[in-house]
Amino acid sequence: MLHQLTVMDTVDRRRTVESESSGERSVYLETYGCQMNVSDTEIIASVLRADGFGLTRDHTAADIVLLNTCAIRENAEQRVRRRLAYFRARKRKRSSGLTIGVLGCMAERLRHKLLEEEHLVDIVAGPDAYRDLPNLLRATNETGQAAVNVHLSRSETYADIAPVRYNSNGVTAFVSVMRGCDNMCAFCVVPFTRGRERSRASDTILEECARLVENGYREVTVLGQNVNSYRDESGVAFPELLYRISLISPTLRIRYSTSHPKDCSDELLSVHRERPNVCNYIHLPVQHGNTEVLRRMRRSYTREDYVTLVERARTICPGISLSTDIITGFCGETEEEHRDTLSLMAHVRYDHAYMFMYSERPETYAARKYVDDVPEEVKKRRLTEIIRLQNRISYENNRTEIGRVHTVLTEGPSRRSQERLCGRTDSNKMVVFDRAQLKNGSYARVRITDCTSATLLGEVCT
Repeated sequence: MLHQLTVMDTVDRRRTVESESSGERSVYLETYGCQMNVSDTEIIASVLRADGFGLTRDHTAADIVLLNTCAIRENAEQRVRRRLAYFRARKRKRSSGLTIGVLGCMAERLRHKLLEEEHLVDIVAGPDAYRDLPNLLRATNETGQAAVNVHLSRSETYADIAPVRYNSNGVTAFVSVMRGCDNMCAFCVVPFTRGRERSRASDTILEECARLVENGYREVTVLGQNVNSYRDESGVAFPELLYRISLISPTLRIRYSTSHPKDCSDELLSVHRERPNVCNYIHLPVQHGNTEVLRRMRRSYTREDYVTLVERARTICPGISLSTDIITGFCGETEEEHRDTLSLMAHVRYDHAYMFMYSERPETYAARKYVDDVPEEVKKRRLTEIIRLQNRISYENNRTEIGRVHTVLTEGPSRRSQERLCGRTDSNKMVVFDRAQLKNGSYARVRITDCTSATLLGEVCT
């Protein structure tokens, strides 16, 4: 499960590269959810622009509004529903009409409700139907009837489509290398909304990364729902793919998300150690700290297996930075099992964690076989304890960085001040520092002078 973005879209956070284009009808795209959805929006933008549609960042100027959605958690769906209600109200007031579409995971799961019961949308397209969007848009425009394609494919990877970097900062980019997931974790709806795993041909991935370098990009994040199970038809596995990407340019940093502990091999860890531009950072979702809960979650490893993997990673890759996903309040979770999560966090000492209350997703194994029996107030209290502990650990870890010098890739102005820049270390820690005449995409040696639990503060070394 790829970690969630915390705000809808990145329109308000970053300057757009390649985002505006003219066409007979203009399209506004809004993205919710994970990094894979951001990557999918870039594919959608490419498909539409190639067919003569324009792209706009201003929804008030758009003829078509498309929301690329997430179904991982209930609160993500509620945010989308509120946004749909807003656009539906705008449509009623607009004399020239407005076409509204829902794309992605939520579209596949809720197509009947959105179309037939609530009449909120005109277009519904699942994650494997983006090539069909021009046809769907033309059909609904000509007939006035809703148009739908939620067919799941066993082969679609969009490997031949050059993404339009719709909301890119021009420095970092996502590259999707595989789609779908075969793991069938009890809590996760992804296999039902995105289908089975299939991997892109490695040569198309290398070509895309090379084009990014030619266009001035300095970092790629390689994406997949279970990215380290990648293997293409020629037999290239994920460690080899990362190694080959790292040879494209010494100035290109490589990250990836999301990995599954069962596929984090010594070969993959050795690539981290041997290739200096493969970042010394792994997002390694544990989900829970208790073996029995992990069994109920169908996670295929025990607490002890996971701890052994962390120790092996830190032996092979000294200084490796780890982040994780944690779910609290899963079906049947006891206080003792909850404390096992807290103790695992204290043992591993993650630099960062994405922490959530369990929310039941229809069609999943947990929804069919278990009872969501942990009271809401207990879930909230346990989540608060987890967040509190992680904030303390993150702050303590960041305090150890003070006085150290890191190579930071400059990504743009900081959120709070145009007078300061921000960028990430090799270990994926955000740093805010003085401008020092630096430009986006440049590497800077930054000495860390202070920190919060989430951010390092520094000054450029002269």
